[in-house]
Amino acid sequence: MSQKDQKLDVGDDEAHLSKGEHPHDHQLENSTEGKHEWKTRPPYRIHESNDKFDVKYEANCHCERVHYQLSRAEPLDSKLCHCTTCQTQHAAPFQWAAIFHKEDINFTRGHHALEWYDPSSKSIEHVLPCKVRCAFCHSPIMDEGRNMVLIFPSLVHLKTKEAKEAFKPRCHIFYSQRVVDVPDGLPKWSELNEKSDLIEDSPVEAVREYQRKVEREKREQTERGENE
Repeated sequence: MSQKDQKLDVGDDEAHLSKGEHPHDHQLENSTEGKHEWKTRPPYRIHESNDKFDVKYEANCHCERVHYQLSRAEPLDSKLCHCTTCQTQHAAPFQWAAIFHKEDINFTRGHHALEWYDPSSKSIEHVLPCKVRCAFCHSPIMDEGRNMVLIFPSLVHLKTKEAKEAFKPRCHIFYSQRVVDVPDGLPKWSELNEKSDLIEDSPVEAVREYQRKVEREKREQTERGENE
């Protein structure tokens, strides 16, 4: 996540787009995955009207070529990520992302206006985990993982106070790589949450709770070792 990204040579991409071809046509030329097979699986599979997809939120990119819906009222988690990859990919100090199951999202428009980018190999193959953007306005749409997606709340139409509250960030991750301090009182993890250290102005009780959790896990490991 913390690797620096280099700029893509977009000349070939622009040539394809200028010919009226879809972005995925050249992204999947050498892929073992069929050109259209990705559309049959979450998060890209289109839900039919009889699927009873319970729409909670609507979202779109800047140029409005890409539209999607969300069926979950509250994300599984909401974080501010300060890793250098997110800083570079978003040209911002940090990324705000909300975690959803892949089945929670329904693209209603713009399948062929999506493009992928694998920051690990710096390629445009559909390799997970990957970044997903609109190929026209280049708005970040989501990060697609192997099991979940990270969507960006700034694209979601949060029309009520309750909706805004549901998407509020709950912690910072990779705060050790930050370029700006954010003294907001939220828990701040040096790397991934629950898998690194709480640092800086993390709430005292959050730090104590994490320390208790670590000590509890150590005791359990010791007890298991003694009983084996």
